[in-house]
Order: sequence, then C-alpha cells, then structure tokens
Amino acid sequence: MEIRFQNTLSRRKEPFKPLAPPRITMYVCGITAYDDSHLGHARAAVVFDVLYRFLRHLGYEVVYVRNYTDVDDKIIRRAQETGASCEEIAARYIKSFEEDMEALRVLKPTHEPRATEHIPQIIALIERLIEKGYAYVSEGDVYFSVEKFPEYGKLSGRSLKEMRAGARVSVSEKKRHPLDFALWKAEKPGEPSWESPWGRGRPGWHIECSAMAMHYLGETIDIHGGGLDLIFPHHENEIAQSEAATGKTFVRYWLHNGMVTVGREKMAKSLGNFVTIKQMLASHHPEALRLFLLSMHYRSPLDYSEKVVSDHERALEGFYETLYLLERLEPVTEEPPKKQLAALEKFSAELEDFPRRFLEALADDLNTAKAIGELFALETKLNQLLQACGRHPSALHLRLARKAHDMIRELAGGILGVLAEDPESFIEEAREKALAEKGLKREEIEARIKKREEARKRRDFAEADAIRDELSRQGILLRDTPWGTFWKVER
Repeated sequence: MEIRFQNTLSRRKEPFKPLAPPRITMYVCGITAYDDSHLGHARAAVVFDVLYRFLRHLGYEVVYVRNYTDVDDKIIRRAQETGASCEEIAARYIKSFEEDMEALRVLKPTHEPRATEHIPQIIALIERLIEKGYAYVSEGDVYFSVEKFPEYGKLSGRSLKEMRAGARVSVSEKKRHPLDFALWKAEKPGEPSWESPWGRGRPGWHIECSAMAMHYLGETIDIHGGGLDLIFPHHENEIAQSEAATGKTFVRYWLHNGMVTVGREKMAKSLGNFVTIKQMLASHHPEALRLFLLSMHYRSPLDYSEKVVSDHERALEGFYETLYLLERLEPVTEEPPKKQLAALEKFSAELEDFPRRFLEALADDLNTAKAIGELFALETKLNQLLQACGRHPSALHLRLARKAHDMIRELAGGILGVLAEDPESFIEEAREKALAEKGLKREEIEARIKKREEARKRRDFAEADAIRDELSRQGILLRDTPWGTFWKVER
C-alpha cells in the first residue's frame, strides 16, 4: 500500500518513502507549558497520534518525539504574575497536558524531551553555527544570520525581501538584519539561566527543537509535524539552523494540521476564544472529542461549536448501540432464508473489502474524514443486517456480525482511537449520565418498559403504544429487537 503525504515543503502530494525502513523517525512540536491546553492543542496531538498508530499498524517501527517547551517568555511572564518559579509553572502544565492526553487516549510518544534537560545539546549546536559563520554573538545574545542561509523562506514560500517588508519583528540594534532570530538570550534579572560560552542565559525557542530532534532522531528525520501556525517563523527557523549546521536535509516530509476555529476565527489564548480540553472532557466523552477532531481532513480548518461536538457524540452513541446489539445476536437457525442469501453474500464481499477502503483513505494523506465515512457506511450495513435477521438470525448472520465487530475494534479502535470501549459499558455510562441530566429514575423507566412488554405479549397494542408515547415525552427512546427492547435517553 502506497502512502502519500502533502509535503508542505514541496507543496505537493508525494509518495512516502522512509529513509531507513522499517524505521520511521517523527518529530512533532509539543506545547509551551504555561497554561491548560485547548482544543487546538488537542487537534495536533490527536492527528499525529492517529498517524503514529497508522504507521505502526502497517508494521513500521516508529520513533516518535514530541517535546515540551519548559523555558520561554510566556512561562516567565506567568511565573512573574503568580509568584511561582518557572520550574513550578512548567511542571504544573506539563502534568495537566499529560492528564488531558491520557483522557483523550493519545498514546505516549517514544520520547517526550524537555528543553531544559537538553541545554548541553543546544549549546553544542549553537557553537557549530558560530564556527560555520551562520551565527554571531551580540552583547551576550547569539543570533542566526538569515542572510547567510540562501534558502531561508523555502518552507513558507516567501523571499527574505517579502518577509522583511511585512515583518512585525521588533528591530534591535543587536541584530544585523531585522529577521535574524535569537539562538541564545543573555541573562536578565529574575529569569532562569545557564552557563554558556557567551555568558549566562537561556536558549531561544527555535533552537531547542532542532537540538532535541537531532539528538533523538539524527540529522535527517522522516516526518516533522505541527500546527499550520508554526510554519513561519518556527519551522522555517528550524530548517535554517539545522541545515546550516549539518549541510544535510533536516526533514524529508513536513506535515501541518489546520487550525481549530470558532466562528471561522482561529482559537487562541491571546484572543480569549478558546475552550480547554478539560472543559470539553467534563461534558463530553473522550471518543466524541476524538471523532470531532478527526472529522475533517487534518489540513483543513475545523470550526468548533458545542452543537457539532454533541452531534458527534450522538453519532458515536448510535454506533455503540449497533455494536451492543450485535454482541447479543444469537442464531436460531443454521442457514439463513434463501431470499437473504444474495444480500448476505453482497454484505460479506463488502465486509472483506472494508479494511482496504479504510486503510487506503488513511494512506491518502491521512484522510481521517474519508476513513470515518467508510466506518459509518459500514454501520449502516450492520443495522441492515440486524434488521434482516428478524426473529430468526442464522449462524451466517452471527459470523458476519462478529467479523465486522472485530474489524471495527481493530481499525477504528486501534488506529482512530474510537469505538475501543466495551459497548455495554459505554451504553450504561451514557444512560446514567443522561438520566442524571434529566432527573429521571432508572427503575421507574425499566418498570414502564416491562409493563409495555407484557402488554405486547397479550397483544394489547393500544396500551403498549401509549406507554411508548409516554416514555417518548420523557425523552426515552425505545428500539424493539428480537432479543428484547433496547432503550436510551435522548440528549
């Protein structure tokens, strides 16, 4: 199966060929640890988690690095505002992020390095750049000279002249060019600092990723990911300093996810329009959030609203309902009715082809939206299968149902990280939550359902319908199956 990625650097979709298969090296920019993470951070984490899972599913040995920025201007400001130390601020929000990732079922990367733990590697990389003439010392700061790197701007597609004309970079007398960026910042009172050949100070933001990526993955890595907002200046600067130091291609495939928006405006702490992951998890199932975050192609913007997330939660609950009923399928006959054979043969063929369609969607530039579409198309077929069973399900119905169930758990659960729970546990949790929200008592509902079933047995359909209507007005939806009445609470 050929994998193709839209490479931000080449601006085209390219076949993915790892440098040293079956090993794949992947680096993704992590959070700056100064506050609780929001849905924008969650999207990047979940998108690249799916890529990590997908590549591993295909048999690759993926070495995945996602860093933490634990020294930065934002962290320093938060420390000054609260009276805590920078170390305390970073530790608090790294812990918060780890809690969020665990709740969202995001797998732990191979390595999760912190910038402050790699000061020697950062200093060594800066020394190489100075020795090669790409960086210079200015009053204790060290800057990268963008004019010395002719390819500067190749990732963002802008020339140095264009960038300078539209730059919002503060001009400093310490710099030789307005776009020169800091590799090392001289010590200031009240800021964390480390010894260096240029005096005490701390690393700039961009240099830490190059140093940590090369330390764990080598001088050339297969995949580098992050949000679209990191293309310039962060990733542009990573390319410049890394390739200037080594003379080699730094990254072979650049992948960037689109932004989460609110009313088509980027979600950001600076704009005050963000929703934290913790806030979302307090009211929504983690898999519903994953489903929402993967519902659009990763490169497209994803517009957030409470309604859209709730719609995905209802869709997820419906799918679990189907799985729940499939698990209760008991064959009554060995062979299905002859009139169903053609339909069952067609479903069997479509089921055999499902893994190919699902995986090919992901192989085509990680098209999770299409993969999810294939998944829900299968759910429709499964509901048709359940309906076709009638009161006489056969052994063939059961075999097909179990096969579909196992495929869903392997592909959707293993790669997308959804539909991975026990269906009965999921259904029960959803019921209890919805009952609590509506102030309804389970025992009263189940008593009414039992009374309705008794009415149906004695063919008193008028009373049975009256009870159904009464429950419906309370938001209780019933689904009659050959194995009893399934009920849920409309949310």
